[in-house]
Amino acid sequence: MPDRTLTIDGVRVPRFLYGTAWKEDQTRPLTELALKQGFRGIDTANQRKHYHEAAVGEAVAAAIASGRVRRDELFLQSKFTSRPGQDHRLPYDPSAPIATQVEHSFASSLEHLGTDIIDSYVLHGPSRRSGLTPADWEVWRAMEAIHDGGRARLLGVSNVSLEQLQLLCDGARVRPRFLQNRCYASEAWDRRVRDYCAGNGITYQCFSLLTANRQVLARPEIARIAKRYNRSAAQIVFRFAVDAGMIALTGTTNAEHMRQDLSVFDFRMEPDEVATIETLAA
Repeated sequence: MPDRTLTIDGVRVPRFLYGTAWKEDQTRPLTELALKQGFRGIDTANQRKHYHEAAVGEAVAAAIASGRVRRDELFLQSKFTSRPGQDHRLPYDPSAPIATQVEHSFASSLEHLGTDIIDSYVLHGPSRRSGLTPADWEVWRAMEAIHDGGRARLLGVSNVSLEQLQLLCDGARVRPRFLQNRCYASEAWDRRVRDYCAGNGITYQCFSLLTANRQVLARPEIARIAKRYNRSAAQIVFRFAVDAGMIALTGTTNAEHMRQDLSVFDFRMEPDEVATIETLAA
C-alpha cells in the first residue's frame, strides 16, 4: 500500500519507526532483528540514561555490511538531550557553552551511527514543563546551524505541550518538521497538538501507543474491529495511528510482533472505525 512512507522536504520517511529506548545490552541484537524484519526507520538518542546509541550504530553497520540494507534506504533519527535529562554519562562537557554541547553531542551521534548525516535531529524536550527558556532557544539555534550545514536533513522536537510547540514555531528560523509525543487515548490521542501539527506542516510521531493505553486495547470496540479484520488489538491501534496521519513507534522485542506491526500496511480501516477509536476515551 502507498502509505508506508512519507516524503518530507525530499526525505523519504517510513511511517513506522523502531524505537530503541530502554534496551541496554539488547540494543544491538534487537535493532538488527528489527532491520531483518523490515523496519527501515530507527529512532534513538544520544542519552545513555535511556538509550545505547553506539549499539544502534553497530546494528546498522552490521546490516549494511551484510547487504541487508543500504544507508540510503534507512531513516535514522537521533536526539539532543539537555543536562537535566542525562545521567553522568554525558556526550558533552556540561560546563561548555550550550551551542558547543549540541555540536559535540551531534558529532558523537554521527560517530555512533557511522554516518555523515542524520535524517532527523530532534530536541529531546524543553528544560521545563511550560514555556521555553533562553537555554532551549540556544539549543534550537545550534540545531538550526547543523541543519544549515546539511548534516541534519530535518529537525524535530519531542515531549512538548501545545503551548511550547506554538512558541517554538513562532520563533524558529527552521521550523520543526516532526513532533514526537507520548500519545494517550484519554487525551484524545493528543488531538489538540495533532491538529496544530496538521495545520503547520509538522508530522506527528506517537510513542507508547500500547503501553500508555492498555485499558483502551481491552475495549470491546477495539475487539470488534480486530475481529472484522482478523487482527490483534495492537495492530488495530497502530493502523489507527497511520490512518489518523501519525508516524507510529514500536519498541517490541518480539520478532513476530515486529512482523505483525509492519503488516498494518496490508489493510485499511473504514473512516467510521477510525472515528470510533479517536473518541474511545475522550
